Amino acid sequence: MKISDFELYKSLLYDKSGLVITPDKSYLLDSRLTPIAKKWNYATLEAMTLHLRALPDEKLIKDIVEAMTTNETSFFRDTKPFTIFQETILPVLLEKRKTKRTLRIWCAACSSGQEPYSLAMILKEKEAELRGWRIEIVATDISDEILDQAKRASYTQFEVQRGLPIQYLMKYFMQIGEAWQLKDEIRNMIRFSNFNLLDSMSRLGTFDIVFCRNVLIYFDEKNKRTILEKIAGQLENDGFLLLGGAETVLGITDKFAPNPEKRGLYVKTQAAKEGSSSATGSATGSSTSGSSAGSTRPIGSGLTTGLFKRT
Repeated sequence: MKISDFELYKSLLYDKSGLVITPDKSYLLDSRLTPIAKKWNYATLEAMTLHLRALPDEKLIKDIVEAMTTNETSFFRDTKPFTIFQETILPVLLEKRKTKRTLRIWCAACSSGQEPYSLAMILKEKEAELRGWRIEIVATDISDEILDQAKRASYTQFEVQRGLPIQYLMKYFMQIGEAWQLKDEIRNMIRFSNFNLLDSMSRLGTFDIVFCRNVLIYFDEKNKRTILEKIAGQLENDGFLLLGGAETVLGITDKFAPNPEKRGLYVKTQAAKEGSSSATGSATGSSTSGSSAGSTRPIGSGLTTGLFKRT
């Protein structure tokens, strides 16, 4: 790919999604965008690039961004964060929320759904303990195509073999031909929505737990800081943030502090809590509010449990 073409896509991707692509990753442009050129009936990637320069088409640009921001995922990816969720976070929050009996979880950049479905299976296993609770799992991604795939919840043999415990496979999936279909009792626990992490997060409401794993590595420091500080604004003061193993807040923002004993686990700093108090007029927040700016109804506000049934 010519340098001028690379710079065009580099600028476009950064402006639209915050994705930073370096010259050593230029091969990804060829491999991921050539099928887009074919889809749009261009003879070559170069022909599509020429048209893009002359007459930018928003639908084409959307396809390009989606092709470049679809990332790797798997069930119970890296294992440890899900252990922390089950053994550390849940016991704390179930005690703190025992009066209101509500819990909101956000999976940012959820890709094809394995992360939120992994959390849903953990929670489903605790159905007796959580009976009567209102639990919302909101999963977002910038790609409509990958969200459609997540909503279908149909996975290949290879995908279910990667990290998924065999007991969960047998209990929560049905084999249909060569595919494994997740049962509705788990699918209905998730509310999927398109969302760009660079946009305002106020419409999402507030959360008790945020999973934002293995996505910040694709942003530059400026956008990492912006995203983390916006997440701090949507996270309850006693809530938890989980990042990927290669990600950190250190040197980027003072809104979060790491848990020294649990890698990837972060809590809000006192400065962030005070900032939240000033912005909301409440020092403690509430996991039931799902509060967003103005009267905007938060994503997932129609999801209730009986346990975990959508109404």
